[in-house]
This record gives sequence, structure tokens and C-alpha cells, in this order.
Amino acid sequence: MTDKLREQFDEMVVFKDLKGMSFLKTLKLPSFLRDWVLKKFEDEDGNFDTQELLDFVNTYMPRKEEWISIKERIVTSYEHVKLLTKINVDISIKTGKVSFSLPEFGLESKETIIEAHIWDTIKNELVKSSDTWGIVELGYRPPDDSVKPKIVGKIKLTDFTSFCPYDTDLDFFKDVRSELDINEWIVILLGAMDYNSAGYEDERNRLAMLKRLLPFVEKNLNLIELAPKGTGKSYVFGNISKYGLLTDGGKVTRAKMFFDTARNTPGFIVGHDYVAIDEVKLVKFGDVNEMRSVMQGYMERGRCEVNGHEVVSDAGVVFLGNIETDNMDEYKNMLTELPSLFQESALLDRMHGLIKGRDIPPMQPGLKISGWALNTEYFCTVMHLLREDMSYRAIVDQIVEVSDGAYERHVEAVKKLTTAFLKLLFPHVKSVEDINRLQFKTYCLQPAVKMRKIVQLQLEELDPKEYKKEEKQMPTFSLRKDV
Repeated sequence: MTDKLREQFDEMVVFKDLKGMSFLKTLKLPSFLRDWVLKKFEDEDGNFDTQELLDFVNTYMPRKEEWISIKERIVTSYEHVKLLTKINVDISIKTGKVSFSLPEFGLESKETIIEAHIWDTIKNELVKSSDTWGIVELGYRPPDDSVKPKIVGKIKLTDFTSFCPYDTDLDFFKDVRSELDINEWIVILLGAMDYNSAGYEDERNRLAMLKRLLPFVEKNLNLIELAPKGTGKSYVFGNISKYGLLTDGGKVTRAKMFFDTARNTPGFIVGHDYVAIDEVKLVKFGDVNEMRSVMQGYMERGRCEVNGHEVVSDAGVVFLGNIETDNMDEYKNMLTELPSLFQESALLDRMHGLIKGRDIPPMQPGLKISGWALNTEYFCTVMHLLREDMSYRAIVDQIVEVSDGAYERHVEAVKKLTTAFLKLLFPHVKSVEDINRLQFKTYCLQPAVKMRKIVQLQLEELDPKEYKKEEKQMPTFSLRKDV
């Protein structure tokens, strides 16, 4: 399999030894950054100079607590400093000035500027999305009291180099998939996530892990995962994709999540492929009624209104919770340990599916990848691009048949989940004629129905009077025979 992977994907593979390279863990880099660095320093046999790699990381990827010393070098010593980090760009409608922020270091746009002559040379890279990873070069524009209006001191961007210097060819990715069988593909997907397929007991466990990638490939897909501790929920949602966001608990408010009217700035939901809220069991959701109302509206339509400001996004919302193993029974109320926000059926109904974490084994050394695997930075970019491809949903609409009188939310949830499975597992499919019907049913439709069925069972526990009605029962999904 290794030879086939390297032959097919060529430059897009990297040698990962997460069991042996213990120093990689101490660097605390997200997977997409770690693989980028490994790729930069590895030779064709996967070997690299450890000290050379560490020197690069220490120079260009300092820790957050080093920001004060970095700022001192820029502001008082007038040094130009290069960092590999995420940059957000903002263009003021009122003044026309361009500024930026570095969220990893807490540098806000009000403290920065991108001068016009610099902006003209780098804007093509920075306008592609609201935040971009790359090597930024920072300098200082000192204050000047001799002119009117007075010029205040600001950190300025003097250069930018894209983190991803290559163009990702989605057609190439799809063509490679067409040369592999489903078992080989599952191995590749897990390797891209840093996991060793051979470490799992069976296919059921492997596919349960892959369900976590569904919001990476499908827009506005909302999930909840309830699992024991130590199954890697936070790792997947916080490390695999540079396009997603994992919030680490604490207090989640309407201002943080959707729109801050005091600062007139959008919240987490804007500019990301998904927002995963970790440790929901411990999260405080501010004004619960306000959060429930705004959250329900957004999860239903992908848009909401906050004090006259319309917030629109493609981001899915993912809730991650640890619950006791004894409570992991879909035929009982599994939400009793969660905050009051989750004790109302209307919010749960807008979650497309539930991931049963008990199907995912706890993390142990045998599950960590040790060998050649798909570069996670490349993989997360592919998943991001797959979100834009509407042809998969058209195929699902064409081939999936639903029984009469079906509850619309059940239908939409199953079709969205089925579409996400199709993108993830069979990205090479271009039409209904390309589909192996048995595989489509086994790997796409049936898992989608099961994930939504668990939501339905929980809805019946929360509100039996409403959700045990015949019109809100799960419909029958099948494959059309005439296509």
C-alpha cells in the first residue's frame, strides 16, 4: 500500500512517525503545520536533520508567550521579523486603509497597517479568504507628531509568502481515488488524519472515526458527538484543518459565536468551514434563551440576524461532549449531562446527525500513524475545495428515493449526510452511472440514516408528545430503480 500511495500521490505524501518522533508532540503544532514543516525538511526516504527542523520552528513559529519579546524587537529595535502564522486582513470602508491581525498572538487590526505599495504586491494572496496562513514579515511605522493629523505608531506588514505555494488540483485527487478500492481509500483517509488503519479492530471502528470529517467536506453540516474521554475528538477538529475552528470551552456567547455589536465584528461562525464547541458539558452559553434562538435560526438556514446585522456563513456547528459510558444508549436520554441549551428538542432537531463515540476506540499507540501518509495540509485543502462542488448533492437527489409524507428535516439531514459521505469516500463519482449501488448504500446512505435515526430517538426522549407522531417518524430511504 505504501508504494501505491507514494506512486499515486507523489509529492503530496510525507513520512509521519507519531509513535517514534516524540519531539513532534512537544512542538504542539497542528497536523497541517507539522506536515508542512516535515515536507520542507524530509528527503525522499523520510529522513531529516532534527536540529535543522527545530531551528526553523524556533525561528519562525515562536510560542504565544514570546510575543512581547518579538514586539520589542520590532518596535524598539526596528528589526524586521518573520513568522509563520495565520493572518486576517481588514479593509476599512470609511478610510480605505488596509490593516491586519494575527489571532495566534493577539495582535489586533487597530495596531497594524499594510501600506499601499506593499498591499499592491501581496493582495492577490490575502484576499482569497478572511484568514490565510503564511510567512509574514513585520516591521514598524513609528509615530510622527510633526504632521497633521498626527501619525500613530503601528506594526506594519512588509512582506507575505503564501503558506501553500502550490495549486491544489482537485481533478487529480479524484482521478487517484478512481485507481483505488474502498479499503485502500479508508487507509489513506485515516493516514491523512494521523491514524493507523491497522490499529483499528474492524471497519466499523474505522468508519466511525471518519464520520468526524463530514463537516470538513459539506457546508452547514451540524453534528453532535457524545463520546468517552480520550477518543481524539479535540485532536481531529483542532488539528486537521486550517479552515476549521475548535473552541476550547469556557463561555460561548452570541457575541463570540455570531456577531459582536459592541466591536461591530463577526464571530467565530464567519470565515470557517466549521466551528466545533469542545467540552459542551462544561461550557457556559451566556444568555441561554438568546443563544438558543440565534443558534436555531443559524443552524436551520445558515444565516441569522443579530441586532439588525445579518450573519451569513457556510460553517457547520459541531458539539463535542464527554458523557459517562453508562449513558451512551440511544434508546435513553443521552443529553441529561449537557447544559440546558440542549434540553429543548428544537435545537436538537437542527442537528443533522449524532456520532456515537462509543464506536471509536480510546487513543493508544497502535492507532498512531507510523509511515508514509497523505500530507494533512494538502488533504485539508482538498476537503475545503470539495465543499464547493454541488454535483454530489445532485447525484444524491437523483438516486435516493424517500417515502411519501416524509418530515422535511429528516430528509434534508439524511441527504446532507449522504452527500458528505459520497464526497469523502467516493470523490471520483461524477454521475449516477459511476456509482456502485451496493457500496453507495453501504457506505453513504445507510450510515447517514443511522446517524439521523439516533437524533430522532433522542428527540422522542426529549419531547415524546411531538416526535412520536407518525408524521415525524423516520421515513424510508431507498435507491431509485429507474436511474
